[in-house]
Amino acid sequence: MINILLADDHALLREGLKKSFEGAGDTVVGEAATGEEAVSLARALQPQVVLMDLSMPVMDGIEATRRIKEEMPGIKVAVLTMHDDIDKTRDAITAGASAYMSKGTSFNEVRETVLRVVDGETVLSPALAGAMLNSVRNEAPSQELLSARQVEILQAIADGMSTKQAGRHLGITTKTVHNHLNAIYRKLDAQSLTHAVLSAVRLGIIDLDSEAAEAV
Repeated sequence: MINILLADDHALLREGLKKSFEGAGDTVVGEAATGEEAVSLARALQPQVVLMDLSMPVMDGIEATRRIKEEMPGIKVAVLTMHDDIDKTRDAITAGASAYMSKGTSFNEVRETVLRVVDGETVLSPALAGAMLNSVRNEAPSQELLSARQVEILQAIADGMSTKQAGRHLGITTKTVHNHLNAIYRKLDAQSLTHAVLSAVRLGIIDLDSEAAEAV
């Protein structure tokens, strides 16, 4: 069961999501129509996760995500947006969001992603990563920054694995994976796993498989 806060300026969408989550046995603790309201309700209600739209009045979802993660780092943020704006998506990654989905995603996929986020995973959409990669392909690569093991971990995640799956694939514990990821964040100055993967792709450290980039 998830305790979730819905943040979207479309009341009809919030209503549909609320019915779906509650039908799945989850609890919608609150609804926000602006980014400012999302921050305020997150502070008051302490949900496990905020399902955040990027385009909202008063304060957008990117700034709301940044404020929630700075003030309440234990609260997870999953972005659900209808826009394919690469700059906004990159900003959301930097702000600390843990998952990125389009509003064309089925509810079952949305809930599965939210469950994984609550469980401590960062969910990277290969399709989204592929789109973002296209916007930075021509930037110059950097010198080698990561160890061989760290590169293996990021490559596994770029190929669509979760952190748990990457650990099993490489024969190491999930805790070891997260220890390496913490070091990777410092080396790449990244605030999230998605941000780290995309930075590594931009720097030429890992590759994003073209088939994976086309998957949803």
